[in-house]
Amino acid sequence: MMTYYPEETFADGSVSVILRYKLNYDSCVYSDTWVCSGNCGTETQTLALSDVEEVTGEWCQREGAITHLLPNNTGFQTVTANGSWINNIQNGISSWRAVTAVEVRNRTDIGKPNTSPQTTILPALRIPSNCAKNIDLLAFDPDGDEVRCRYGNTSDSECNPCTPPSVLSVSSNCSLSFSPTNSITELPYAVQLVMEDFPTQDINLTQTDGSQEVKTTNDAISKIPLQFVLKVGPPVPSCAEGEYLPRFLSPTPEHRAQLYAPAGQTLEINIRAEATQSNITRLLYSGPHNVVKASSPGQGNFSLTWTPSASEDGQSHPICFVVQASYFATLLHSDLRCVIVTVGYGPPYITALNMMISTTLLMEDDSDAIMALIKSTLVNEGLPSTISLRLLSSGQVVVTTPSP
Repeated sequence: MMTYYPEETFADGSVSVILRYKLNYDSCVYSDTWVCSGNCGTETQTLALSDVEEVTGEWCQREGAITHLLPNNTGFQTVTANGSWINNIQNGISSWRAVTAVEVRNRTDIGKPNTSPQTTILPALRIPSNCAKNIDLLAFDPDGDEVRCRYGNTSDSECNPCTPPSVLSVSSNCSLSFSPTNSITELPYAVQLVMEDFPTQDINLTQTDGSQEVKTTNDAISKIPLQFVLKVGPPVPSCAEGEYLPRFLSPTPEHRAQLYAPAGQTLEINIRAEATQSNITRLLYSGPHNVVKASSPGQGNFSLTWTPSASEDGQSHPICFVVQASYFATLLHSDLRCVIVTVGYGPPYITALNMMISTTLLMEDDSDAIMALIKSTLVNEGLPSTISLRLLSSGQVVVTTPSP
């Protein structure tokens, strides 16, 4: 997985862009390289490969970052290739290849260079063979573009080979649908996706020399790879969430929730799950390498804490997680749950919310009145009337907006 963020455009027309990537291995001793072609400029490894999460004997995820200082804003392509997938992949894939197309020309709609879609994924997701399921992938674009997903294309050399798994279908809105197979043994499938951003209106991309190119709503601006293993396991007695398969409970954030964390301040994400017929064992996550995980496995209570640095101010960082349980020798996963953490104080309505907390009402006595007042203010600031608010035990108010 790789995403990119333009950092700065300089007076001489040069552009600095940071590429963040995660590589998945069967242990934490391996590394690999990305090969750049096109307007690559000067390349600096700004974050050496650092361990994110490890399941001993199964997989390790590592994160790195590369900064390119480009002489102008012409785009480039970067590729990692020639490694091997794990053994016994069911859709006939042995070697892997992943391509990122970076576009940093100035956009007429937002007046700055393009940012890629933001996403992340665990190296492996588990589904019982008898349970139909949808995997709702994180697909967030800081520029407000429409994000679409598809399987990789052999003709564009986006993977090698590009055979999609027969048990999955992918929709353009980045939802994967699993069809039950009723297999009694664990079978792994390689999932090789491409995620692209499309403008919501026709725009011009302006190059440093003044030349322009039109991008319509049917033209992808950039593309990033998203690849992982789907492990289809033995059947379970029931597919109902909360029995054998872990189910998320409050105060776990909603899927695709947008959270805000000012640079230098610690964000805590509390996660809770239950499974009445299996044993919850751990939380698995994919996110920034310096996220700290804490857990009380027997109780299904977990937390992720992260303190962003000043260099990440204004950026968006995805965090995805699942809760794992065991039923005899079978490992089971909850649904995939993801959030986007934007480094900063958030949009203007967050400031309005902070102001409303400073009221003469007391939260312990007048919580319903305060929540109603906050919602009214946020709706007046432009949020839809269908937003929902939830008060956490920490005193924080979580605002959830409906999916578009």
